[in-house]
Amino acid sequence: MEKRRLVRNRRRIYLGTVVLVILLNAAAWNSTAFSDWYIAHIFPLWVNTYGRVTGIFPFSVGEGLLGAGAVLIICAAVFGVLWIIIWIMKLARMLYSAGRLRKSDWPGRRPKDAAESFGAEARVRGIAEGARAAGGEKRREIRRFRRFSRGFGIFFAWTFLIVCLVMTLNCFVLYHASTFSEQYFGEDEGDYTLAELIRVYNLVAENCNRLAGVIERDESGMAVYTGSYSETGGVRHDGRAGDEGKAGNESRAGDYGPEEEKGLLLDMEDKARELMRRLGSSYPQLDGYYPRPKALWSSDFMCQQHMQGYYFPFSMEANYNDVMHILNKPATMCHELAHLRGYIYEDEANFISYLACVQSEDVFFQYAGYLSVLVYLNNDLYKAWEEERAAYEEAVEEIRPVTVDNRVWEDNLFVTEEEWERINGKALIDTEIVDKAADVLIDTNLKVHGIADGKISYSRVVRLLLQYYRGGKSAGFVPKRQDRILERHYRLCYNQSTKSTGKGENVS
Repeated sequence: MEKRRLVRNRRRIYLGTVVLVILLNAAAWNSTAFSDWYIAHIFPLWVNTYGRVTGIFPFSVGEGLLGAGAVLIICAAVFGVLWIIIWIMKLARMLYSAGRLRKSDWPGRRPKDAAESFGAEARVRGIAEGARAAGGEKRREIRRFRRFSRGFGIFFAWTFLIVCLVMTLNCFVLYHASTFSEQYFGEDEGDYTLAELIRVYNLVAENCNRLAGVIERDESGMAVYTGSYSETGGVRHDGRAGDEGKAGNESRAGDYGPEEEKGLLLDMEDKARELMRRLGSSYPQLDGYYPRPKALWSSDFMCQQHMQGYYFPFSMEANYNDVMHILNKPATMCHELAHLRGYIYEDEANFISYLACVQSEDVFFQYAGYLSVLVYLNNDLYKAWEEERAAYEEAVEEIRPVTVDNRVWEDNLFVTEEEWERINGKALIDTEIVDKAADVLIDTNLKVHGIADGKISYSRVVRLLLQYYRGGKSAGFVPKRQDRILERHYRLCYNQSTKSTGKGENVS
């Protein structure tokens, strides 16, 4: 009786959770106000609690959970195949038994004498007894298998429901909130002139050219990062001045609060956290706790997918590809951290990471930030030249695009040739197959959540850049003159994938 009551309670909890997941998704799809309220008041709780717990571990907890999930799915597939085989065998046995005729019932078949009849019956009884003994053992094995598979099925059903709930709370709802531009920039005017695109491109290209010769490099010319001192102020927990944390201090900035890190020598991960916190002073939703970004053990496999980073909703972690070129890492870390503040759209995360990097005093982060959008701008500029040649030539008469130095293009790569050779040499699955499968998965995921252009949304960061600079929100940028409003308009095209440049993507 007690067991039945427990089963009924479990079923009620399960069905109640299913209803909750459905209601949350329905509310998010139908109410932007609900999604905004959720991100402002509920979503930060998961980052500040669960995110702090998973942040204790030096490795990616989310990556481990994905591995466990893959094993669980494989086990479920194996059990499914076994049950199909069992049911086929059971059906075949039933059909055989129904159609079988005993030899004694055949017309004209009679035993020759009593001895033959008695011997036949003895043989039949012996066979039957042996079959019953074997059958009994087989039935016990089947019962044990049935109990185990039933328990596994219950565990799988609960696990699947928990995954749906976590994805709803930490991912699905976020897709239906107000965008970053709607919150802070106001209504987008929609159309931008080609001259505006060239101005923003020139701003980025000029800074890339300048910073390429400033950042630190090794003997081979490869960019290196040796750390950066904190740009925030405060005092350490033990009361000593933050300046004591300079060179030689082995403490990590993650051990201190945002106002306690002045003078600490930060590595790249903690520098990204600091810059995102600083950005929160201008954009309140970005304010708050950020866990330390973590490198992924499966970075080689990520390279095969052309992926730079992942946000794991299951563990509230920002993860990055540790094998890709070092200049991709700063913007990738900031990009994934932006997802932890509720900005799930890829174009918004790209733009936020750009702002965090270029507003830093660290020239390495500045250069990485400008590099992160150079390709998108270049793609759209090339698209204008290719499809709107007359409009392009007209705009170029007024403002010519800046020539990007060769060193910048050499820095603008996803993975070095040496790493590609190593990765492809040990890969179990061909990189092209993995890449295509990843493209389909990402594109489908984005479209399911209402992003009609799917993976192409990655390059929509250009529109955010144009909207940002049109408003004159950046120091040193001169907005377009009002008498140029009548220039021939050029609607930006966003169907140029980053794949053509060899760069990777970040994924939520």
